[in-house]
Amino acid sequence: MTAPAGLGAAPPGLARRFAAFLYEGVLLFGVTFFAGFLYSVLTRQQHAMQGRAGLGAFIFVVLGLYFVGFWTRSGQTLAMKTWHLRVVDAAGGPLGWQRALLRYLLSWLWFLPALLSVWALGLHGGGAIFGSLAAGVLAYLLIARLHPQRQLLHDTICGTRVITQLPQRR
Repeated sequence: MTAPAGLGAAPPGLARRFAAFLYEGVLLFGVTFFAGFLYSVLTRQQHAMQGRAGLGAFIFVVLGLYFVGFWTRSGQTLAMKTWHLRVVDAAGGPLGWQRALLRYLLSWLWFLPALLSVWALGLHGGGAIFGSLAAGVLAYLLIARLHPQRQLLHDTICGTRVITQLPQRR
C-alpha cells in the first residue's frame, strides 16, 4: 500500500508560497472587481460610500466561494496551480467543504492582526495602512519558519498543509 499523495513530499519553500500569494492577489483583483460591479448593479448603488458594509460582506462571501470551491475540487487555486502547490488534509487527501471553509476563515490571519492594529491606532493614511499590512504579512510568513514543515499558522490550526504538486508527465 502506498502513502497518500503528498504525505512524503517536501514542503514548498516560503518564497514560492509568498510568490503564489502575490499572484493570487493579482488574480483576485479581477474577481473582486467583477463582484463589486455585480453588487453595485444588483443594489443600484449610486455612490461609492453607499452600501460599503454590504459590499464588504458580499466580496467576503464571493472570495469564500472562490477558495472553498477550488480547494475542494482540485486542491489548487489558479495561482497555486501555476506555482505547483496543492492544499491537502493531514493525511494527504483532498479537503472536504467544512475543512476548506475553516481554512478560508483562518487564512484571514494573514491580514487581521495588521488591520486591527490600524483600527486600534486610528491610522487613516494609505502609507500607514499599507506599511502595517506589509509588516503583518511578512511577520505571518516568518512565523511559519518556526514550524518544522514550514506550514503557516492557519494550516496548522485546521489540519491542512500545502505541498509541492508537480505536473504529471505523460
